[in-house]
Amino acid sequence: MAEAAGLVADAHALLVCAGAGMGVDSGLPDFRGPEGFWRAYPAYRDLGLDFAELADPVHFEADPELAWGFYGHRLELYRRTRPHAGFAVLRRWGSALPGGLRVFTSNVDGQFQRAGFPAETIAECHGSIHHLQCTVPCVARSWSAADVTVTVDPTTMRAVGPLPVCPHCGGLARPNILMFGDARWVGDRSEERLTEVSRWRRGPHTAKLVVVELGAGTAVPTVRRQAELASAASGALIRVNPVAPEVRHGRGVALRMGAADALAAVDELLPAAFRA
Repeated sequence: MAEAAGLVADAHALLVCAGAGMGVDSGLPDFRGPEGFWRAYPAYRDLGLDFAELADPVHFEADPELAWGFYGHRLELYRRTRPHAGFAVLRRWGSALPGGLRVFTSNVDGQFQRAGFPAETIAECHGSIHHLQCTVPCVARSWSAADVTVTVDPTTMRAVGPLPVCPHCGGLARPNILMFGDARWVGDRSEERLTEVSRWRRGPHTAKLVVVELGAGTAVPTVRRQAELASAASGALIRVNPVAPEVRHGRGVALRMGAADALAAVDELLPAAFRA
């Protein structure tokens, strides 16, 4: 813990790489494996459907009420969820560093934005449920889902009533999320933010970059690989994971903890300037 605090205190800039485990401490469900998913959504156990089967864009054509039942429920869940205290800790750390902080995340829940992080500092590599796109798509752009509400029957987990439509062609809209086997995802917004974060990493204030990886799994290692790549030059990686925190190479710190507890514990060891 002291080594992790030393890395943060000595940093010029911070890159936060966050996976699904970052949201667990906020009360969001853990979709790790079929059992974890079915605990969150028991109705799908009866249907014999797991996360990978539901997160398939084919359903928006074959059975749109099923597709929007799943994503409509998640949209409202994420809107109601309050980010845990660890998000505020990260914001304070970023404010204390000359190069600031950027976020790379595979999460589509919008928790960093809800916690007050500026949208331009967040790269969401799998998109966001808070944005929509055309299912076709008729245009290669996405738009905000702020005014969209989907009613879901909690027993059947199917959407009831009108479904979101594309304002350009009038066809069915879908979340702007990269799903499994998804050839129609519109990645314009995500690519723009990824480019901005990459440009920031090459900037003058990031010579002493520290990477804090939080709750990133190994099944889909996108976030872990980004964290390892970004920390390759400095070797300064703090990997927080209650299951698989091991750092394979380089100068890294492994914390076998949840995100909120780890961030609070490291924060206690930092100089006063980081807690102002």
